[in-house]
Order: sequence, then structure tokens, then C-alpha cells
Amino acid sequence: MSEPLLVIFDMDGTLVDSQHLIVAALTATLASEKVSVPPRKELLSVVGLSLVEAMRRLAPGDEAMHIRMADSYKAAFNELRVRPDYHEPLYPRTVETLQALGARDEVVLGIATGKSVRGVDRVLDLHNLRHLFQTIQTADSHPSKPHPSMVLTAQNETGIAANRAVVVGDTTFDMEMARSAGAKAIGVTWGYHDTGHLEPAGAQAIISDFAELAPTLEAMFGREQEAAE
Repeated sequence: MSEPLLVIFDMDGTLVDSQHLIVAALTATLASEKVSVPPRKELLSVVGLSLVEAMRRLAPGDEAMHIRMADSYKAAFNELRVRPDYHEPLYPRTVETLQALGARDEVVLGIATGKSVRGVDRVLDLHNLRHLFQTIQTADSHPSKPHPSMVLTAQNETGIAANRAVVVGDTTFDMEMARSAGAKAIGVTWGYHDTGHLEPAGAQAIISDFAELAPTLEAMFGREQEAAE
């Protein structure tokens, strides 16, 4: 892979396991509105969406209610983060994978996440990862996934074309976002969406361990390079 390659990572469910915080904050938010709390799997199914869109899917109501719920979720999440038992761990081999890819001259790393800037900053600073990413797109300045805005902006910021960009994520929203932007998509099995739904949503490859990412990128873009030559 001699040409520049943009590798865009989702965050929750791909790089970092935030499910306990997310479920707790969503449960508190729904309870505050006297909305019945669905099963854990349904709560996690909205991970990756913007907060207002997530609330629309979880609770019937008007826009004012959904905005209020989004604010309640932020408050609950921030309260949980300052507790002594706060824990938002990285998945196995996340650091090693990012460092190895980031050390390659032709690879540019990015983030596209439904988190806020504040949430992203906290995770990156907690794990000392900020220096590895050249483009970071959050829900604060983009429409909710699967709208392609995050990927298109990352491409514009880095000057890398869609055919040299790939999204790595755990949800169907990530796969659909990549497809809409003309980028490739790689699904991961350790996240929050049913793995069987990733390929129909647009994943060209699915990995079960971060150790598989580098060879998957080589296979995906190396063949493309050879065909071009």
C-alpha cells in the first residue's frame, strides 16, 4: 500500500468498551421520562447514533422530549464518569494496532463517532491516543450516522479519496455510512451489533481480532494497487 490510506475508526464498541456506562445512562434517562426500559440488546442497538436520534428510536414522543432526553443522558453519563468505579477500557490489542498503523508513512488514522467532542477527548486523553489521529469527527458537528458527512469530511481534511478510505466499526450504521460515502468498510465482531447484519449493511470484510486488521487492509487495498498497475 504505497498510496495514502485513510483508516477511520468508530469509537464505542470498536476501540473502547463503554457498554456499561451507556446502558446505565440510557436506563436512567428512560426512567426519568417514565418510559419502559427495553432489553439490554435493544439499548445497545442505538450505539453510534446521535443522541437525539437514539432517543427517537427508544421512546415515542415529540422533538422537545427527545432533545430533553439527550440532555438528560449527557448529564447521567457525565455523573457516572466521575464515580470511583468509572471504567471505559480499550478492547484487546487496540493500542498496539493503532501504534503499528500510525507508524506507517502511508496510513492516516481518523475517528468517526457518535460521541461528543468532550467524550472523545476524555477517552483519548485517558489512554494517551490523541497523537495518533489526524482527523476526528463527532456527533457535535455532523448529522447522525449513517449519514456520510463524517467520512466525507475526514476525506476532505486529509485529501484522501473515497477509494483509499475505509471505515472500521461494529455497527450497521458504520457500514452504511462508509457505503454512502463511497468508502470501504470492515466490521468487527466484538461490538454491539449482531455480526450477521454487518455484511448486508456493506462490510467487505469482518474481523474477530485487531490482529487481523493489518493483513485485511493489505488484502483489500494491495489487490487494488496491483489492479491499478
